[in-house]
Amino acid sequence: MALAGSAAAVLPGSFGSAVGQALSSTRFRGPLVTSTWDFGPAVTETAYRTLASGGSLLDAVEQAARIPEEDPAINSVGYGGYPDREGKVTLDACIMDGNGNCGSVAFLEHIMHPVSVARKVMETTPHVMLAGDGALQFALENGFKKEELLTPDAEAAYCEWLKSSGYIPRPSGRTNHDTCGVLAMDKQGNLAGACTTSGMAWKVRGRIGDSPIIGAGLYVDNEAGAATATGVGEAVIKIAGSFLIVELMRSGKSPQDACRLAVERIIRKQPMYKNDGGILVGFLAMNKDGEIGGFSYGKGFQYSLNRSGKSEVVDAEYLNK
Repeated sequence: MALAGSAAAVLPGSFGSAVGQALSSTRFRGPLVTSTWDFGPAVTETAYRTLASGGSLLDAVEQAARIPEEDPAINSVGYGGYPDREGKVTLDACIMDGNGNCGSVAFLEHIMHPVSVARKVMETTPHVMLAGDGALQFALENGFKKEELLTPDAEAAYCEWLKSSGYIPRPSGRTNHDTCGVLAMDKQGNLAGACTTSGMAWKVRGRIGDSPIIGAGLYVDNEAGAATATGVGEAVIKIAGSFLIVELMRSGKSPQDACRLAVERIIRKQPMYKNDGGILVGFLAMNKDGEIGGFSYGKGFQYSLNRSGKSEVVDAEYLNK
């Protein structure tokens, strides 16, 4: 997908103030889909088509998230994801609707689509999160196939990393933590979201970031909006980033301002990141009126969106200029 120059000019991290005001006054109804990064047009287009044809929000965000999960060329999500420092690929994911229903899996191995396991947790158990061997057992008992997720390319990258970096994973660098978060609104104005990742490359075994944590990597509330995060999960967890953004939107902040305030809070509360030029923490949000905003600490964060069937990629605004 090519970055549309006109979109980047009009939408520097949101739909633009004039459009945002119009959306706010008219209570825009979907289908509307946005996702972190540019994982290809199929991500938002798949969700949009599902909603346009009358499909459910959960189907839309789940099917969208499954696309990067099964792509071996993406080294930060699912199959093809870079492993932990022991050479093991572990996956995290969650899914949530606007009524507070949610499911999550963390530290899951050998299953291609953790977002689908998370949905199964939500819909068939009284729990929210399953982890590790228990999550794997649950997945296998529910018909998911056990697979080897470490691709030859990821294994080669791991072996190369061992030569120079030893066992010291560094929580920075853009390609290290590009989570796929998907937010969607249906024709009735209801919201849902999903978030999936293979986590930080070369992480300490057992490390879990923000992506499967409801309120950190993802939060959705029909009364206010939805938000998702990407980047260094530890920084996001410490401020309950996605929940914070939704609450800021509930209090009247635009998605753009809410995302910016969350990034500013991270830097204010966690100053060790301020002078790290490689750190990346970004947020993406959608409010109940259909406004979208995205903001990051460092340059480079992009988000994709599909409104009225048209796919675009937007360069998000950033703080560290």
